[in-house]
Amino acid sequence: MHTQADELTRHGHSRKFVLQVVQPGLAGLMDGSVSTLAPLFATAFATHRPFTAFLVGMASAVGAGISMALSEGLSDDGAITGRGSPFRRAVATGSMTFLGGIGHVLPFLIPTLSVALMIAYVIVGFELVAIALIRNRYFGVRMWLSVVQVVVGGALVFLAGLLIGSS
Repeated sequence: MHTQADELTRHGHSRKFVLQVVQPGLAGLMDGSVSTLAPLFATAFATHRPFTAFLVGMASAVGAGISMALSEGLSDDGAITGRGSPFRRAVATGSMTFLGGIGHVLPFLIPTLSVALMIAYVIVGFELVAIALIRNRYFGVRMWLSVVQVVVGGALVFLAGLLIGSS
């Protein structure tokens, strides 16, 4: 049975790189990709106005990026955990949170709601697969399990946005 350390060594990734760059970046990507879904889609379904959804999505992505950067940067100085510079982790987490959120927000610049929604759905799918691939590569999570976990989480948040926006 392979341990996580064996997987890191086998793939040539150092523990330091994973702790200081990959893990904070992945946490940000996951948060940005998932946490922005509910407000974005709730706004789209409630207003039927793509640009309004874009503004809410942009605010969500920026706010989540700032929040996650502060959370990561202030949570641990890295001395005890070996997770490295709080600033470096904060930048990785905050920027990846923003990038994870902004991808599926940009389609709402398209003035036709149905087109914006379809493109956003495809982008969300790509984001969730990217998260699953990173989890598989760097953390040794089986690909099928990672896809199921990430898709279920994303689906729950999307459904929350759909239910709230449709009420």
